[in-house]
Amino acid sequence: MAIDYGDARTGVAVSDPTGVLTGDAWVLSERDPAAAAQAIAEEARKREVGMLVVGYPKNMDGTAGERAQKSERFAQLLRERCNVEVKLWDERLTTVSALGILRQNGRRGKKSREKTDAIAASLILESYLRFA
Repeated sequence: MAIDYGDARTGVAVSDPTGVLTGDAWVLSERDPAAAAQAIAEEARKREVGMLVVGYPKNMDGTAGERAQKSERFAQLLRERCNVEVKLWDERLTTVSALGILRQNGRRGKKSREKTDAIAASLILESYLRFA
């Protein structure tokens, strides 16, 4: 399961049972980090997920800025609630890529914002499955 953590919305994506393809992707609208972590932990247990991959949005120069630090704290919340490994995964530019995918498919505007987070989570998962 991959997570694109955000302050207002968090994208979540799950692979198929073989761990080869991205399956379901959705957005969790929860502003409280602890509540978001709990909801993800419950979904991970229900789906029998073996690992959580949290997007780690490093700066382009490789340093960890404020967003990366928030992801680190969120990953720790998940570790406290789940009995599976939680990894941070470099996700530079996934949101930009997700927006590009939506634009290429003629989707723009407010309604597309929620899809952006789910697509970003899918891109994180695809990257992890391909390169880990």
